[in-house]
Amino acid sequence: MPRSVGVEEELLLVDPDSGRALALAAAVLRKANDGGQPVDEQALTSELTRQQLETNTRPCTSLDELSAELRRCRRAANEAAEGKGARIAALASSPLATEPSISSSPRYQRMVDEFGLTAEEQLTCGCHVHVEIDSEPEGVAVLDRIRGWLPCLLALSANSPFWQGHDSGYASFRSQVWGRWPSAGPTGLFGSAETYHATTRAMIASRTILDLGMVYFDARLSRQHPTVEVRVADVCLDADDAVLMAGLVRALVDTAARCWRAGVPAVPLRTELLRLASWRAARSGLDGDLVDPAGRPAPAAQVIRALVDHVRPVLDDYGDLEVVEELVGTVLSRGNGAHAQRRIYRTGGQLADIVAYAVDRTTA
Repeated sequence: MPRSVGVEEELLLVDPDSGRALALAAAVLRKANDGGQPVDEQALTSELTRQQLETNTRPCTSLDELSAELRRCRRAANEAAEGKGARIAALASSPLATEPSISSSPRYQRMVDEFGLTAEEQLTCGCHVHVEIDSEPEGVAVLDRIRGWLPCLLALSANSPFWQGHDSGYASFRSQVWGRWPSAGPTGLFGSAETYHATTRAMIASRTILDLGMVYFDARLSRQHPTVEVRVADVCLDADDAVLMAGLVRALVDTAARCWRAGVPAVPLRTELLRLASWRAARSGLDGDLVDPAGRPAPAAQVIRALVDHVRPVLDDYGDLEVVEELVGTVLSRGNGAHAQRRIYRTGGQLADIVAYAVDRTTA
């Protein structure tokens, strides 16, 4: 039986005419609640800033089912936003300059008090993939075995080249802004669930982060579900690219779990090299080289194809191989969200045109 998979997407609320981010999350959520749908059908929640919403799919066992769920959630978010004169855009950062407005939650306000500009400037949107696990020991074994491939997911999903009205020079500047949190980024080997939990308890005991919700590892055990949560990707402009993220993450998780059960040890990759690989993926995306799991530079397409080969047996067992190969080929051919944004801008478009394009693509 395939492992279930679900996706959380953070989306910008924008003015469809000016392209500016709008601090309307509370009003949009009230509008959604007024629609009378059950909460699990709406799948909408608030986030750190008032300019964004989060959608949550139900757990799915097939990529076709997940594709329909992602589109349902995006439509629900967009319909609620339209009721307040806004639209949603699957952009991992706002191309236009904006001043984020922090949600009124006491926890979020405390984060601003504790972390200053790091919290105040966090208008960033990610894509988080949850994959079912059988146990925490299995989950930690998975975390130890997928680390080297996570930069590939960032490169494929990169969708935040602009920051405060300027080209950042990065394909994913969201990941650079997100990396300011003291608990963000790649992790070392844990070896056991006991070590994982001892590590997170020590992080909280240091009084540097507020709670378990601030354990912002690139991949972690979910606090609320029996899942591994992979958090490294930008929110994807196209729903199909989010399906690709889910297909690859699920295959990575199952591949790692099979290796663990077969007694194959985790590769002792240095965290320093993983940080370099993540930075390289954020900087150049699919252009130029990535750093492969052995720490060697190689053309991006070559490393992405190696990822597909690494998880091929699981993709084949799940019946996902043809879909994933097609979706990978599409992204490598047309580019990721960063390519699309820069293409518009370099052919004479304005930053507002990028947002308008994203609005159309988000619910296409």
